[in-house]
Amino acid sequence: MTTDRFHVVIPARYGSTRLPGKPLLMLAGKPMIQHVFENALAAGASEVIVATDDERIVSAVEGFGGRAMLTDPEHASGTDRIAEVAARAAFAPRDIVVNLQGDEPGIEGAVVCRAAMALSAHPEAGISTMAAAIRDVETLRNPNVVKVVLDNSGFAHYFSRAPIPWHREAFAAGLDTLERLPEGITYLRHIGIYGYRVEVLRAVSKASPLGAEKAEALEQLRALAMGIRIHVTVLEHAPSHGVDTVDDLRRVAARMEK
Repeated sequence: MTTDRFHVVIPARYGSTRLPGKPLLMLAGKPMIQHVFENALAAGASEVIVATDDERIVSAVEGFGGRAMLTDPEHASGTDRIAEVAARAAFAPRDIVVNLQGDEPGIEGAVVCRAAMALSAHPEAGISTMAAAIRDVETLRNPNVVKVVLDNSGFAHYFSRAPIPWHREAFAAGLDTLERLPEGITYLRHIGIYGYRVEVLRAVSKASPLGAEKAEALEQLRALAMGIRIHVTVLEHAPSHGVDTVDDLRRVAARMEK
């Protein structure tokens, strides 16, 4: 299946609270950002750009032959950083741009490509993203794991940190007492990779957060509130979790060495 022309922009901040300089930490002999960049190239993107707030990341990317842009350090989100790159690089309004986070070396090129393919296959969608089945109760309970409910055509109804849909009978005694997932329903965890049509990206970046987005701290709820349709591809297997902690770094390094 072919896609429309698509770009990949990789937001990569230097100043992580838990892992300062995270994009430059070494994994299997390369900085993390290089692994992410190479995965984006493998997706078949027409262009891959790292969007960063720090000259050290620009130097590292240019050192392995990649392209990077120094963006406004005051951006509130990766979406804003990507929107700046899209404007400066003069992406066309109907172009597709995939947001691949700089701390996600486990998201392979095939998954990145599927995010772009989804927008090509669904012209009524303004944004595409991913999900995978939740297979254990602990994940369902975890508010750091975002859940999503879809309609019958694969478009998002709502995203939440709460277990949705709420199973009235199974959850009646409280989530702490839940021993197994309710039968007859598949709970989905959201996977944070996004494809945008550039014109939609610009509109979302310019809009202000309100209501549900502020309450849940989930930026994708802004798009839903604006009436933008979000197509969700359900993956058979979820990519490995990104790197947020030293333990994550060790886990990813061990997997790469194997």
